[in-house]
Amino acid sequence: MRSLELFAGGGGLGLGLELAGFEPAAVVEWDKWCCDTIRHNQVLGYPLVQNWKVHHVDAKEFDYASLGEVELISGGPPCQPFSLGGKHKAYDDARDMFPTAVQAVRVLRPKAFIFENVKGITRPSFANYFQYIQLQLSYPDLTIRPRESWLAHLGRLEQQRTSGNAEGLRYNVVARVLNAADYGIPQMRERVFIVGFRSDSNQRWSFPEATHSFNALLKQQFGTGEYWEEHKVKKSEREQQRTLVRDRIAKGLTAADASLRPWQTVRDAITGLPDPSSRAARSILNHSFQPGAKPYPGHTGSVLDLPAKTLKAGDHGVPGGENMIALPNGEYRYFTVRESARLQTFPDGYIFHGSWTETMRQLGNAVPVRLAHVVGASVASQLLSAQEERLRRRLRKAG
Repeated sequence: MRSLELFAGGGGLGLGLELAGFEPAAVVEWDKWCCDTIRHNQVLGYPLVQNWKVHHVDAKEFDYASLGEVELISGGPPCQPFSLGGKHKAYDDARDMFPTAVQAVRVLRPKAFIFENVKGITRPSFANYFQYIQLQLSYPDLTIRPRESWLAHLGRLEQQRTSGNAEGLRYNVVARVLNAADYGIPQMRERVFIVGFRSDSNQRWSFPEATHSFNALLKQQFGTGEYWEEHKVKKSEREQQRTLVRDRIAKGLTAADASLRPWQTVRDAITGLPDPSSRAARSILNHSFQPGAKPYPGHTGSVLDLPAKTLKAGDHGVPGGENMIALPNGEYRYFTVRESARLQTFPDGYIFHGSWTETMRQLGNAVPVRLAHVVGASVASQLLSAQEERLRRRLRKAG
């Protein structure tokens, strides 16, 4: 199924959707380093990106009409306008690319779209604007007028929604905050996914159910002990790590259905990688030691036997106390690029281009590949089922 990938970044969402069966007719990204990462992997022969047509261009300037029909539009509009670490300007931030995403939907009229953003967009201070985004995507033909404020436009969109008018291009839109850890990603990463299906397709869809849980991990660690045995953790280290896990439980982690698979941990993710300061690490691409890690109050790194804390991008490099691992010996160090890629479930064969700061920015902004695959496969299945149903109806009429 043909798709359009906007705001592609380092390729996380695109890779997951490629695995789900979508083939991008165009991959649009304005950042040079992100484009270099994708193109570098094409040169290396990485199979999933071989046929990607990468456009190093501002998404506002891209000619969407030239693409022809696409089944899906996907992308992660820049999150800085809504992130906790940003300036919180939303509509007044020049980096807000949701209007461009709506424009692409309006021009191409895809059967579905998937957009991802930071959890911060759901904060009370952005509640009206988050509703505005969803209504724009629901009625992309109802555009903002010259000199009309976004609040006035929101009012017209609300009137359209309550009128029950079924004319024009419409999408049935749903949004949900997903925690990546609940889907087998070794990272506590909460992000908003906005999914829409064109109303004339009569789709009935909901977000995939969680497959992993904290309670199942606790059962393996404190119940059967299977987790410690699998990783051959020494008894002295087990007690130390148990204390750290219990400390995080006391700080608010909640348990869920133990019948699911266990959350994946940092230890699960980086098993098999040598110490980044060792000679053996030199043969592994993107696995170099980065000095300077230092904890701060409230920023004490990721516990080895829990999912990692959310990887951060930062406007000017990795923020202090972030993207670190708390080692059993009491020391701290930064995750290497390869370790961070594993936390984001990128394949080991996928290489990141640029300095440590630049590659960590790409990874901090990325959608976990496995999570993109889970959501994308569910959407793809729905579209294929609808396509098969339309074919059956034609055959019944012909017969």
